[in-house]
Amino acid sequence: MYAARAFRGANVDVTLVDRTNHHLFQPLLYQVATATLSPSDIAAPIRWLLRDQRNATVLLAEVQSIVPDRRVIVLDDGRELAYDYLIVATGARHSYFAHPEWEARAPGLKSLDDALEIRRRFLLAFERAERTEDAAEREACLTFVIVGGGPTGVELAGMLPTIARFALPADFRRIDPAGARVILLEGGPRILPAYPEDLSARAAADLAELGVEVRANSIVTNVGTGVVEIGGARVATGTVFWAAGNAASPLGTLLGAGVDRAGRVAVNADLSVPGHPEIFVIGDLAQLTTNGKPVPAVAPAAMQSGRTAARNILRTMRGEGREDFRYRNKGDLATIGRYKAVAVIAGRHLSGNFAWWTWLFVHILYLAGFRSRLSVLLEWGYSFFTYQRGARLITRGAASAERER
Repeated sequence: MYAARAFRGANVDVTLVDRTNHHLFQPLLYQVATATLSPSDIAAPIRWLLRDQRNATVLLAEVQSIVPDRRVIVLDDGRELAYDYLIVATGARHSYFAHPEWEARAPGLKSLDDALEIRRRFLLAFERAERTEDAAEREACLTFVIVGGGPTGVELAGMLPTIARFALPADFRRIDPAGARVILLEGGPRILPAYPEDLSARAAADLAELGVEVRANSIVTNVGTGVVEIGGARVATGTVFWAAGNAASPLGTLLGAGVDRAGRVAVNADLSVPGHPEIFVIGDLAQLTTNGKPVPAVAPAAMQSGRTAARNILRTMRGEGREDFRYRNKGDLATIGRYKAVAVIAGRHLSGNFAWWTWLFVHILYLAGFRSRLSVLLEWGYSFFTYQRGARLITRGAASAERER
């Protein structure tokens, strides 16, 4: 999206291909998953976003293959699209570390479909607990396990007890949703390992205050039906969510370049593919570095790489030299719960209320990049602060049915 926008006004024809019709503000995806926000609060149609860019065409299709030698991509209907320059930004999915069978029992969080599936399972757990007469089954229904202590896992873990405690109690008669048990499992020695140790400790303390059981050095060895195994220990649970690891899109392997263990493409400093200067790989699909250090797989890095790739294409067309990609880290933010967050901005370590308001301001600012500020402040703000009931709908789409089958 940011690469396409960078071509505005240029004498080029841009074709943007996506298998969904919407652009997603992924940093707030976990709030759709926890029934705080509705999907429309954090997504917008791609055609609408590019409606005023006359040199851009949007195609709803899935890319099946890339043929670099012929400079074409092949779509799911067999149609071929030729290109002069190609930007590949197909991102990453969650990795189950050689256990793909776990996905059906522990959905991850990368798309709106994922978020709606997590929301469905989260809300259904309370419905099943309300219905059962068996105390052990009720306890398992009200036990939620989250695997992975990175930002996504921490944000999910902080929101689940918040919703259970403040939004759901009045809706049920036979159970107390506030008594839900949330367990966060992290394979390493501490949660938020990419953050400074003091902020990691603060996040763990904030989660404990919310009632979350944080278990470090806990590597999951099996995700079974109604149980999670951590070494020799077993946790009875009806709901498991996955927030550990990433695996890049398989399209990266079709480019004839080297990939790392996560499937990310090893790109040149200008984001082009070695041996194919007309192909660029950006975002989570690329193995990005700045000053020899790996670039984190976060939204700002993806946006910056998109703009850099577009600029390098335009510079090549003008006969100018290309620029190297340099990630400019404007700060790291992670929210734990309402009025609880941690942040690193300009080298300063922030936490608590101030960090949370900073997080809120930054996210509204970025949301306003594709929605009006008034819409964000009214709709998103109202939904967030009032736990809007409309977001707590249980739906069962084709993806849910297929997982259950």
